[in-house]
Amino acid sequence: MNALVIDAPGKVSFRQIPDPVPAEGEVLLRICHIGFCGSDLSTFRGVNPMVSYPRIPGHEVGAVVETVAGGVPESIQPGMRVTISPYTACGRCPSCRQGRTNCCRDNQTLGVQRDGVLAPRCAVPWEKVFPFEGLSTRELALVEPMSVGFHAVGRGRIGESDVVAVFGCGAIGLGAVAGAAFSGARAVIAVDVDDGKLSVARKAGATHAVNSARVNLREALQEITAGDGPNAVIEAVGLPQTYRAAIEEVAFAGRVVYIGYAKAPVEYETKLFVQKELDVLGSRNAMPEDFRRAARALQEGRFPVDDVITRTVSLAEAGEALRAWSESPQDFTKIQVVLSDINKP
Repeated sequence: MNALVIDAPGKVSFRQIPDPVPAEGEVLLRICHIGFCGSDLSTFRGVNPMVSYPRIPGHEVGAVVETVAGGVPESIQPGMRVTISPYTACGRCPSCRQGRTNCCRDNQTLGVQRDGVLAPRCAVPWEKVFPFEGLSTRELALVEPMSVGFHAVGRGRIGESDVVAVFGCGAIGLGAVAGAAFSGARAVIAVDVDDGKLSVARKAGATHAVNSARVNLREALQEITAGDGPNAVIEAVGLPQTYRAAIEEVAFAGRVVYIGYAKAPVEYETKLFVQKELDVLGSRNAMPEDFRRAARALQEGRFPVDDVITRTVSLAEAGEALRAWSESPQDFTKIQVVLSDINKP
């Protein structure tokens, strides 16, 4: 079968790979929709430190179960529409021993540390398969990226009394906006430099939108929060200036959650960590409960699917779509590759 391969930075090809055969305890999936992740873009650009080449990308999956091998529970049946968790944990490291397998020291994510599934079929352990009723494969391919934002919301302990600012309204940031709204936050402030993305953020649950390219961020946040600042900030951009702004703008006794990887070292005014007595948290990947909460938001129609998926392409067009995204990232929120067109739930 034909698979998309990133051979080296900026170079994409198609390669014949063996058809997968499910082993004991595995499920054979027919891939229908795959979303391109920011990690795929970083791999294409040559700035993903966790990737070696060549690499098959792809881990945001909407698929149909074709066959199941022995040892698979009866709850997973051929014909089911499913998504998958693309993470593999070692089960031995300190994070795994605490049950936090999402940040396993030796994590292997599909399309990053190991080959992904941008091909017509794949075989995965049944434990990685999540069937969610009523969702199309197009929607199922959004569950994993949404779950990353939902996990950040969980790390920030967001609840009904919180005013949350989310910096960055790309696909992951929109997941954080939706997750904060789903958790009942009193207010969700979306911050970006693109009015179009801010408009989508409002549809995802933001109560306020701030274009930090046109207005002073501090003044806007102070006005919205009556001079306190948001008591939680989720950073989903990955720039030194937004890393610093999260610390500077969060309220005293607040929480800062970082999802984005800063692309350069960050210098801080460290007294703010102490003066404000901040909780500063990292957030990586997602846990099964995050998948379930993200899926519920989709099932309840609380995520603007049509606005988030800004381009849909065939497998043959996927390489060119990556190139276009790299050249004009502001024009895209989520690219999905269609390998088998089963859209209706």
